[in-house]
Amino acid sequence: MEDNFFKAEERSEVRSLHRSLLGMLGASIDFEARRSVRRALGEAARAGVLHRDRFGFNPVLQSMRVAEALCSSVDPDPNMVLAVLLSPISGTETLPEEEISHRWGDDVATLVRGISKVAGLYSRSASVESDNFRKLLLTFAEDIRVIIIMIVNRLALMRAINHHPNENLVKETAYEVNYLYAPLAHRLGLYAIKSELEDMSLKYSNREMYTRIARELNETKAKRDKYIAEFIAPVKEKLEAEGLKFEIKGRTKSIYSIWNKMKKQHNTVEDIYDLFAIRVVIDCPPEREKPECWLAYSIVTDMYRPNPGRLKDWLSIPKSNGYESLHITVYGPEEKWVEVQIRTRRMDAIAEKGLAAHWKYKGIKSENNLDAWMANVRDILEAAHTGPMELMRNFKMDVYAHEVFVFTPRGDLYKLPQGATVLDFAFNIHTKVGERCVGGRVNGRNRKINYRLASGDTVEILTSPQQEPNRDWLSIVVTSKARNKIRAVLKENENKSADVGKELLQRRFKNRKIEYDEANISRTVTRMGYKNAIAFFSALGSGELEVNDVVDNYIEALARHNGKGDDSGEKISASSYMLQPSEEEVAADAGSSDVVVIGDNIKGINYKLAKCCNPIYGDDVFGFISSEGVIKIHRHDCPNAANIRERYPYRLIRTRWSGNKGSEFPAAIKVLGRDDIGIVTNITSIINKEKSVSLRSISIDSNDGLFQGVLVVGVSDTAALDQLIKKIATVKGVKNVHRNK
Repeated sequence: MEDNFFKAEERSEVRSLHRSLLGMLGASIDFEARRSVRRALGEAARAGVLHRDRFGFNPVLQSMRVAEALCSSVDPDPNMVLAVLLSPISGTETLPEEEISHRWGDDVATLVRGISKVAGLYSRSASVESDNFRKLLLTFAEDIRVIIIMIVNRLALMRAINHHPNENLVKETAYEVNYLYAPLAHRLGLYAIKSELEDMSLKYSNREMYTRIARELNETKAKRDKYIAEFIAPVKEKLEAEGLKFEIKGRTKSIYSIWNKMKKQHNTVEDIYDLFAIRVVIDCPPEREKPECWLAYSIVTDMYRPNPGRLKDWLSIPKSNGYESLHITVYGPEEKWVEVQIRTRRMDAIAEKGLAAHWKYKGIKSENNLDAWMANVRDILEAAHTGPMELMRNFKMDVYAHEVFVFTPRGDLYKLPQGATVLDFAFNIHTKVGERCVGGRVNGRNRKINYRLASGDTVEILTSPQQEPNRDWLSIVVTSKARNKIRAVLKENENKSADVGKELLQRRFKNRKIEYDEANISRTVTRMGYKNAIAFFSALGSGELEVNDVVDNYIEALARHNGKGDDSGEKISASSYMLQPSEEEVAADAGSSDVVVIGDNIKGINYKLAKCCNPIYGDDVFGFISSEGVIKIHRHDCPNAANIRERYPYRLIRTRWSGNKGSEFPAAIKVLGRDDIGIVTNITSIINKEKSVSLRSISIDSNDGLFQGVLVVGVSDTAALDQLIKKIATVKGVKNVHRNK
């Protein structure tokens, strides 16, 4: 690796770290594996594919620093070291990701992939103080060893950035370490790493305070050690006289812990009475635990006056997490308060394993599932006899398997349940965004509203002011928030539509001089198959139900109720009440009697072409007498034809085209094809060239490389329409074209 990418001082450190790693690893990594890693790193450096990180550090050198810290602090398995060394060059042109599995095995490849995924989180500009970021970190890691590697990575980084010129970047890193990685280290039982990370985070964020506390501790160390020895000596003598087997020691709090005490108590270092603590650990059988702990308690309190208000008896009533110990504060020599902890070796082992983890002991809240999971990990780490990391190979990070964590384009992070869709995410952002959602861009690709999200996705919601929720959305979403919002909007829209429908019906009744009767409306609602009046009027207001059909049913229901007809009797003729349309309606809907022939060449009858099927000259048609006295002309294959024939056979009238096809009829054509440049232009060009065809409107929708369009054209007859459809079908890129019913 002797090349221009390494500075002179870096080459020297690389050689030193290489010798150190060889000494620590010994024969755990065979010669061939070491040589292949060294060769891969050298090739990457010479190929110029390596880039310095945001701190300006050489990535190969930094990975070797991490590997050394890992070996000295954690006792890792060999694959962890290999993964750390290979991670800077993974995915480059000299070492594709799939090549790692082939050359060093699947386990190393899994670790490298986890390291890369976690490192990639920092490119999202996400806020690390978010709980969701920590959860996504654990989800992305996949393997617990990746989290341990990331913790040690931050340890090596914190050691390297002392006096770095970019103070803002250093403080940002210190904050991240204190918030995220130090607590994770403690949860995993990596106490020495946790304390060092916390101390360095204080050093970089408040160097003046760190230096002051460190100086005062250093100045008072000899005095403090002497005080502890003087305090312990008589206690030790008395305990031995009682025949107890024990270990007694004193410990000074870390600089970070002292700083926290100073902030809470508003004191100086000299004024903190529990600057250090004395711990008495008794070695005895289980049946003698409580008596011997209380015996030690009586010995200490006989010698030094206790503070009753600070007695913590977790011996008689252990904490809910299993913690057992006696904590007392006594007035020692030189009028100083000293904390003494008394416990047995069994109790001490339980406390140190994490069942009484410090973050919980201090009252810091945490998720129950993470608590249990981390306690299990710590137990494995500390109880293993054949090397703890060997047991971690199959220990997967599934603590948040039922959740997904997704980013906004700005880096904000959101938590959603497993199976959540783009539509769920839209409603999670804001109700109005959800209501107008038409899809999303997920990792740069267009996706539909029902696309299921995965952890780490970056999602941009696409909206349209014309979009409105519909009932199908309820089957797309999985979150209760989205479901409740959709139901609320549907209910609101239904009520608005019902108001419109009711007003429409009342206006038609007034125009037709029909009395509006609530009781008969209820009978009509039931007769037409609706569960309640809201649904009935909503269907009327939305256009799902024809107002004239409602009038017909209302009159028939009224006639039946008044005894004018029943199911066994003669049907009520429509002619007695349907030939009195308003003058405005007749003027608007009248057609030319020259176009169609109704019945036996009956003349002077008002008719109009039905909008539900848009018949044109040449279609097989029939007439239907409406409640306004206007005859509606339907195609025989109209979507409503079957219903009309079944319910109103007595209103049907024979109809045919007259033979004079001078009129132009509107017809809709549906086109599906590839979203190629110029395809729409080619289609409209064909229409414009047809002398007997005119383009009235066009509507195009494009999605995922396909477009779907509806063209409304004016044609003289079915022959002209069929000819036009055949020509459009020949356009390059058109997959399907047909008449839209």
